Amino acid sequence: MMEKQVNGNSLVLLTGDITEQHTDAIVNAANGSLLGGGGVDGAIHRAAGKRLLEECKEIRTQKLKGDYLSTGEAVLTKGYDLPAEYVIHTVGPIWKKGKDGQEKLLANCYRNSLDIAARSGLSSISFPSISTGVYGYPVEEAATVAIRTLVSCLNRREVGEVRVVLFSEKDYQIYEKALKEETLPPQ
Repeated sequence: MMEKQVNGNSLVLLTGDITEQHTDAIVNAANGSLLGGGGVDGAIHRAAGKRLLEECKEIRTQKLKGDYLSTGEAVLTKGYDLPAEYVIHTVGPIWKKGKDGQEKLLANCYRNSLDIAARSGLSSISFPSISTGVYGYPVEEAATVAIRTLVSCLNRREVGEVRVVLFSEKDYQIYEKALKEETLPPQ
């Protein structure tokens, strides 16, 4: 585990299972349908139970008018059977060799999720490595975008604790390197 203080906030890197995090919210690397899927999305839906799927269907019907959640956007639901009280669903970009503004879209996933957490009065949030599974975003590039965006956001606002929960030791080492290389202002 690695922890850095950023403007009074804790940025923590660890390996583990996102569905077991005891934070106010966990972030779901969702697909645009919000109806579950593979990887992190499927694991969160399974762990949260059927009520999460029902709330996601409601969001699609009422807020999205039956449409899909756009890449980079985020929405909040209850956590149901998860230890986290809430789930913030965000849709990461599918890797297209860095074209079509993918870096900005990925940064928006982190930024918009933190915005929802702040507006909802949440003081702890756990992120997975968004888009690096079936969406194919290279972990090295994703780690740089994630860390840069999180540090930038934490420098501008009080959030509390932000965790990045990595699935493997290899991913953890990549994120740890990105955090060590990110220039943090003096505390």
